[in-house]
Amino acid sequence: MRRAWWIIAALLLAARPVAAAASLQGWAAVVISGDNEGAHVRSHTEAFDNARRDLSRTFERLGVSPANLAQFSVEPDRHPDAAPARLDDIARTLRGLASRARDGCLVYLTSHGSEDGAVLGDRLLAPAALAGVVDGACGSRPSVVVVSACYSGVFVPALAEPDRLVITAARRDRSSFGCGESDKYPFFDQCVLESAAASPDFVVLGKKVRACVARRERAEGMRPPSEPQIDVGARFHSPEFARRGGR
Repeated sequence: MRRAWWIIAALLLAARPVAAAASLQGWAAVVISGDNEGAHVRSHTEAFDNARRDLSRTFERLGVSPANLAQFSVEPDRHPDAAPARLDDIARTLRGLASRARDGCLVYLTSHGSEDGAVLGDRLLAPAALAGVVDGACGSRPSVVVVSACYSGVFVPALAEPDRLVITAARRDRSSFGCGESDKYPFFDQCVLESAAASPDFVVLGKKVRACVARRERAEGMRPPSEPQIDVGARFHSPEFARRGGR
């Protein structure tokens, strides 16, 4: 009889990660490609939209329900899987998703950036504006906000909250790399895609991505290093990922 109880206890412990991972199914998520211009004026890149598409698939594989995830692009005609990347529409959609998926929020923006914000179509998205979108839709529920852009560390002070994890592709005074015409993904986004399989949750993913970016930049001689930033709120508890297999 004692052995039977040990077997039952072991089975219950083994099931714990799966139960924790299920919380991602109740998360609202938006993934945004904010620009389509390459590294040179009037050049075109698919890097941001490639990242948006494949990051969305990855987040779904990690547990986010497809019904709770929306994609946005500055080229919706070219990419019919995404809606037009307009701030009001993004905010309205996130509010709608969060009204039914109430466990948490995930916002991921990949674009060009400056020391004043990130590009969103024909406008510059200021840190306070993005913070307003997340605050308005998600309140104090657990949230993850990722900004993949040059100088994206400028977003950290405005976005930081006790129940929030903020990850940026660079310090507020540094460029990030990989958004040229021939790049499939920005360096940072590619590291997210490559690191997800070995990460149990968002906090570990952020740390693995930071190490991945540093390795890539050293290997390719990129200077100065972008130094991705991670801000973990004092009350933030990252849900574990539930991998569904495939991409």
